[in-house]
Amino acid sequence: MKAVKLKTTVEIPIEGIPLPTRFVSFEGVDKEHFALLIGDCHTLPVLTRIHSECLTGDVFGSRRCDCGAQLKEALSHMSERGGGVLIYLRQEGRGIGLYSKFDAYVLQTQGIDTFTANEMLGYADDSREFESAGAMLKALDIRHIDLITNNPAKVLALQGCNITINRTLPSGVFLTVENERYLRSKINKKQHTINLNKNR
Repeated sequence: MKAVKLKTTVEIPIEGIPLPTRFVSFEGVDKEHFALLIGDCHTLPVLTRIHSECLTGDVFGSRRCDCGAQLKEALSHMSERGGGVLIYLRQEGRGIGLYSKFDAYVLQTQGIDTFTANEMLGYADDSREFESAGAMLKALDIRHIDLITNNPAKVLALQGCNITINRTLPSGVFLTVENERYLRSKINKKQHTINLNKNR
Protein backbone atom coordinates (compact mmCIF):
# COMPACT_ATOMS: atom_id res chain seq x y z
CA MET A 1 0.00 0.00 0.00
CA LYS A 2 1.19 3.51 -0.81
CA ALA A 3 1.79 5.97 2.00
CA VAL A 4 -1.61 7.26 3.07
CA LYS A 5 -1.94 11.00 3.64
CA LEU A 6 -4.76 13.39 4.38
CA LYS A 7 -6.19 15.09 1.30
CA THR A 8 -9.25 17.21 2.09
CA THR A 9 -11.16 17.96 5.28
CA VAL A 10 -14.57 19.60 5.06
CA GLU A 11 -17.17 20.29 7.74
CA ILE A 12 -20.63 19.01 6.80
CA PRO A 13 -23.34 19.12 9.47
CA ILE A 14 -25.26 15.86 9.90
CA GLU A 15 -28.88 15.68 11.00
CA GLY A 16 -29.22 14.20 14.46
CA ILE A 17 -25.61 14.83 15.50
CA PRO A 18 -25.24 18.04 17.56
CA LEU A 19 -21.43 17.99 17.36
CA PRO A 20 -19.15 19.28 14.57
CA THR A 21 -18.78 16.65 11.84
CA ARG A 22 -15.93 16.64 9.34
CA PHE A 23 -15.44 14.42 6.31
CA VAL A 24 -11.86 13.57 5.39
CA SER A 25 -10.51 12.18 2.12
CA PHE A 26 -7.11 10.56 1.66
CA GLU A 27 -4.32 10.10 -0.84
CA GLY A 28 -2.78 6.66 -1.23
CA VAL A 29 -5.93 4.57 -0.78
CA ASP A 30 -7.14 2.38 -3.64
CA LYS A 31 -10.81 3.40 -3.35
CA GLU A 32 -12.71 6.46 -2.20
CA HIS A 33 -12.56 5.45 1.45
CA PHE A 34 -13.18 8.32 3.85
CA ALA A 35 -13.31 9.19 7.53
CA LEU A 36 -16.05 10.97 9.42
CA LEU A 37 -14.73 12.84 12.45
CA ILE A 38 -17.30 13.62 15.12
CA GLY A 39 -16.64 16.18 17.84
CA ASP A 40 -13.47 15.68 19.88
CA CYS A 41 -11.11 13.15 18.31
CA HIS A 42 -8.09 14.06 20.43
CA THR A 43 -9.04 12.55 23.78
CA LEU A 44 -7.61 9.03 23.88
CA PRO A 45 -8.68 6.37 23.31
CA VAL A 46 -10.83 7.54 20.39
CA LEU A 47 -14.14 5.74 19.94
CA THR A 48 -13.86 4.16 16.48
CA ARG A 49 -15.98 2.16 14.06
CA ILE A 50 -14.62 0.54 10.89
CA HIS A 51 -17.65 0.28 8.59
CA SER A 52 -17.78 -1.34 5.18
CA GLU A 53 -20.18 0.28 2.74
CA CYS A 54 -23.61 -1.32 2.49
CA LEU A 55 -25.83 0.76 0.23
CA THR A 56 -28.90 -1.40 0.78
CA GLY A 57 -28.58 -1.26 4.56
CA ASP A 58 -26.95 2.12 5.19
CA VAL A 59 -29.19 4.13 2.85
CA PHE A 60 -32.37 2.10 2.33
CA GLY A 61 -32.67 0.28 5.66
CA SER A 62 -32.54 -3.29 4.32
CA ARG A 63 -33.77 -5.84 6.84
CA ARG A 64 -31.61 -8.56 5.30
CA CYS A 65 -28.53 -7.35 7.19
CA ASP A 66 -27.66 -5.37 10.32
CA CYS A 67 -25.32 -2.86 8.65
CA GLY A 68 -27.50 0.23 8.70
CA ALA A 69 -28.47 -0.33 12.33
CA GLN A 70 -24.81 -0.80 13.32
CA LEU A 71 -23.86 2.43 11.54
CA LYS A 72 -26.58 4.46 13.26
CA GLU A 73 -25.70 2.94 16.62
CA ALA A 74 -22.01 3.80 16.26
CA LEU A 75 -22.75 7.41 15.31
CA SER A 76 -25.10 7.70 18.28
CA HIS A 77 -22.45 6.36 20.68
CA MET A 78 -19.88 8.80 19.32
CA SER A 79 -22.28 11.70 19.70
CA GLU A 80 -23.09 10.68 23.28
CA ARG A 81 -19.41 10.30 24.14
CA GLY A 82 -18.55 13.68 22.68
CA GLY A 83 -16.40 12.43 19.83
CA GLY A 84 -15.29 9.56 17.66
CA VAL A 85 -14.18 8.53 14.20
CA LEU A 86 -15.97 6.47 11.59
CA ILE A 87 -13.75 4.91 8.92
CA TYR A 88 -16.04 4.20 5.97
CA LEU A 89 -14.56 1.66 3.56
CA ARG A 90 -15.99 1.52 0.04
CA GLN A 91 -16.08 -2.28 -0.25
CA GLU A 92 -19.70 -3.12 -0.97
CA GLY A 93 -20.94 -6.69 -0.65
CA ARG A 94 -17.91 -7.95 1.28
CA GLY A 95 -15.78 -6.50 -1.47
CA ILE A 96 -17.54 -7.94 -4.54
CA GLY A 97 -19.45 -4.81 -5.59
CA LEU A 98 -23.10 -3.87 -5.66
CA TYR A 99 -24.25 -5.79 -8.75
CA SER A 100 -22.53 -8.98 -7.61
CA LYS A 101 -24.06 -8.46 -4.18
CA PHE A 102 -27.49 -8.51 -5.82
CA ASP A 103 -26.52 -11.80 -7.50
CA ALA A 104 -25.44 -13.14 -4.11
CA TYR A 105 -28.77 -12.10 -2.62
CA VAL A 106 -30.57 -14.21 -5.24
CA LEU A 107 -28.57 -17.24 -4.10
CA GLN A 108 -29.28 -16.40 -0.48
CA THR A 109 -33.03 -16.51 -1.14
CA GLN A 110 -32.41 -20.17 -2.08
CA GLY A 111 -30.95 -20.86 1.37
CA ILE A 112 -27.25 -20.27 0.58
CA ASP A 113 -25.33 -18.32 3.21
CA THR A 114 -23.62 -15.04 2.30
CA PHE A 115 -20.09 -16.47 2.31
CA THR A 116 -20.90 -19.53 0.20
CA ALA A 117 -22.90 -17.37 -2.21
CA ASN A 118 -19.84 -15.19 -2.85
CA GLU A 119 -17.74 -18.30 -3.52
CA MET A 120 -20.36 -19.68 -5.92
CA LEU A 121 -20.04 -16.43 -7.87
CA GLY A 122 -16.27 -16.92 -8.17
CA TYR A 123 -15.14 -14.62 -5.37
CA ALA A 124 -13.47 -15.16 -2.04
CA ASP A 125 -16.01 -15.66 0.74
CA ASP A 126 -15.02 -12.23 2.07
CA SER A 127 -12.87 -9.98 -0.12
CA ARG A 128 -12.69 -7.07 2.27
CA GLU A 129 -9.48 -5.73 3.78
CA PHE A 130 -9.09 -3.54 6.83
CA GLU A 131 -5.43 -2.53 6.58
CA SER A 132 -6.53 0.65 4.78
CA ALA A 133 -8.44 1.59 7.91
CA GLY A 134 -5.27 1.26 9.97
CA ALA A 135 -3.34 3.45 7.54
CA MET A 136 -6.13 6.06 7.57
CA LEU A 137 -6.16 6.16 11.37
CA LYS A 138 -2.40 6.71 11.37
CA ALA A 139 -2.77 9.52 8.83
CA LEU A 140 -5.26 11.08 11.25
CA ASP A 141 -2.68 10.62 14.02
CA ILE A 142 -5.06 8.28 15.86
CA ARG A 143 -3.27 5.24 17.27
CA HIS A 144 -5.18 4.47 20.48
CA ILE A 145 -8.83 3.52 20.09
CA ASP A 146 -11.88 1.91 21.60
CA LEU A 147 -13.20 -0.20 18.72
CA ILE A 148 -16.90 -0.86 18.15
CA THR A 149 -17.08 -4.25 16.44
CA ASN A 150 -18.22 -7.87 16.60
CA ASN A 151 -15.70 -8.88 13.93
CA PRO A 152 -12.37 -10.38 15.12
CA ALA A 153 -10.83 -9.83 11.66
CA LYS A 154 -10.98 -6.06 12.19
CA VAL A 155 -9.21 -6.37 15.53
CA LEU A 156 -6.39 -8.46 14.05
CA ALA A 157 -5.98 -6.17 11.04
CA LEU A 158 -5.71 -3.00 13.13
CA GLN A 159 -3.34 -4.63 15.61
CA GLY A 160 -1.21 -5.63 12.62
CA CYS A 161 -1.06 -1.94 11.70
CA ASN A 162 0.19 -1.09 15.22
CA ILE A 163 -3.08 0.50 16.26
CA THR A 164 -3.58 0.03 20.00
CA ILE A 165 -7.08 -1.20 20.83
CA ASN A 166 -7.83 -0.25 24.40
CA ARG A 167 -11.24 -1.94 24.45
CA THR A 168 -13.44 -3.81 22.01
CA LEU A 169 -17.05 -2.73 22.40
CA PRO A 170 -19.64 -5.06 20.82
CA SER A 171 -22.19 -3.72 18.40
CA GLY A 172 -25.80 -4.28 19.28
CA VAL A 173 -27.76 -7.30 18.11
CA PHE A 174 -30.21 -6.17 15.43
CA LEU A 175 -32.15 -9.34 14.73
CA THR A 176 -34.99 -9.50 12.21
CA VAL A 177 -36.83 -12.41 10.67
CA GLU A 178 -35.10 -11.57 7.38
CA ASN A 179 -31.51 -11.44 8.70
CA GLU A 180 -31.34 -14.29 11.23
CA ARG A 181 -29.71 -16.73 8.79
CA TYR A 182 -27.22 -14.02 7.80
CA LEU A 183 -26.28 -13.28 11.41
CA ARG A 184 -25.88 -17.00 12.18
CA SER A 185 -23.52 -17.37 9.22
CA LYS A 186 -21.34 -14.55 10.60
CA ILE A 187 -21.20 -16.33 13.96
CA ASN A 188 -20.58 -19.83 12.61
CA LYS A 189 -18.19 -19.04 9.76
CA LYS A 190 -16.35 -15.90 10.93
CA GLN A 191 -16.66 -16.11 14.72
CA HIS A 192 -18.44 -12.78 15.10
CA THR A 193 -19.31 -12.11 18.72
CA ILE A 194 -23.07 -11.85 18.32
CA ASN A 195 -25.38 -13.22 21.01
CA LEU A 196 -28.68 -13.85 19.29
CA ASN A 197 -30.25 -15.01 22.56
CA LYS A 198 -30.15 -11.41 23.85
CA ASN A 199 -33.07 -10.48 21.62
CA ARG A 200 -35.18 -13.59 22.28
